[in-house]
Amino acid sequence: MPAAKPLKSQSKPAVGAPTELVALPGTLDSVDRQIIARLQHDGRRPYGAIAEEVGLSEAGVRRRVQRLRDAGVMQIVAITEPLQLGYGREALIGIRVHGDVRLVADRVAAIEEANYVVMTAGSFDIIAEVIAVDDNALVHLLNDSIRSIPGVTEVETFLYLKLSKQTYAWGTK
Repeated sequence: MPAAKPLKSQSKPAVGAPTELVALPGTLDSVDRQIIARLQHDGRRPYGAIAEEVGLSEAGVRRRVQRLRDAGVMQIVAITEPLQLGYGREALIGIRVHGDVRLVADRVAAIEEANYVVMTAGSFDIIAEVIAVDDNALVHLLNDSIRSIPGVTEVETFLYLKLSKQTYAWGTK
């Protein structure tokens, strides 16, 4: 794998100090991991504060974050609470398919209420997480949007009763 291009810097870092290099995806260095960990804890944490903690300049942190985002290593987004936004129902949908699973997964992914769609190995070919404003909207979603997709042979719904844990801070190895 080719080495990442160094960023131009106003001054040279002290011996042993972290550089402003950003590793390619899959080859994160310890500074990248530290930056990611801090942003996983607080996505709005100021770059200046992160810079002090990891030993880079604020501009160096900003460049690393931008490169990590550009490389698809991470994204910084606002996570909302569906119930607070008027969505009274959340469910996991198991879908069995006859035919090309990829085509069905693409159709399910195009449904606005689907926020997570994966092809799986196991009892279901596809698992999707969906949100709906109420039971009637969920029934409409299941019957008119999912079961009507060509190739869908079976749908099983797992209605969420209580969320016990949801985290996005699984670390960087």
